[in-house]
Amino acid sequence: MLDYSQITSQKYIVLNGEPYEVLDSHVFRKQQRKPVNQTKIRNLKTGKVTERSFHQSEKAEEADIETKEIVYIFPKQDELWFHSVGNKGDRFPLNERIVGDKKKFLKEGAGVQALVFNEEIIDIKVPIKVELKVKIAPPSVRGNTAQGGSKVVELETGAEISVPLFINEGDIVRINTETGQYTERVEKK
Repeated sequence: MLDYSQITSQKYIVLNGEPYEVLDSHVFRKQQRKPVNQTKIRNLKTGKVTERSFHQSEKAEEADIETKEIVYIFPKQDELWFHSVGNKGDRFPLNERIVGDKKKFLKEGAGVQALVFNEEIIDIKVPIKVELKVKIAPPSVRGNTAQGGSKVVELETGAEISVPLFINEGDIVRINTETGQYTERVEKK
C-alpha cells in the first residue's frame, strides 16, 4: 500500500480494481487544512485521464505490473500482431485501442515493452526515440525562413510530422515518441 504522499508520477496504482498510471502529482496544503496530493491519473485499460485528490488518511494499492519484451510483426484490420522475443511462434494480436497513437511509431521488427496486469497486456511502451525513414517529402520552397522553415513529411509507418526544410525523401530521422516531434537527421540519402 502506498501512502498519499508516495503516489507520485510514473507509479502504477489500483483503484476500484482498475490499473492506473500516475501522470502527475503535487502535494500541497490549503491554508490551515491538512495536506492533499492532487494527481492526474490515466486508466491503463481505457486510456481515460482523470484528476483525483488523495487526502492524508487515504492509501492506494500499488499495482503489480510486469513488463514483457515483445516484437511488432504487422497490422491486420483493427489489430496489431506481435510475438514474444526469441519465440516467433508465440504470436498474438493486440487491439488498436490498447496500442493507441503509439502505432504510428511502430515498424515491422521493432521491439517494445508490454505492460502486463493480471496476465493481460494492457499497454505498450515504445522507446523514447525511434529512427524512421522519410517516405514522402514535398520539395522545399523558397520563402521566409528567418523563423526556421518547416514542412510536413510522411514516414515509413504512415505518421506525418513536421521537419526542417533540408529533410528529403529517403532520409532517416530520429523522432521523440513522447512528443511526436522530429529531433534530428540520422542518415542522409
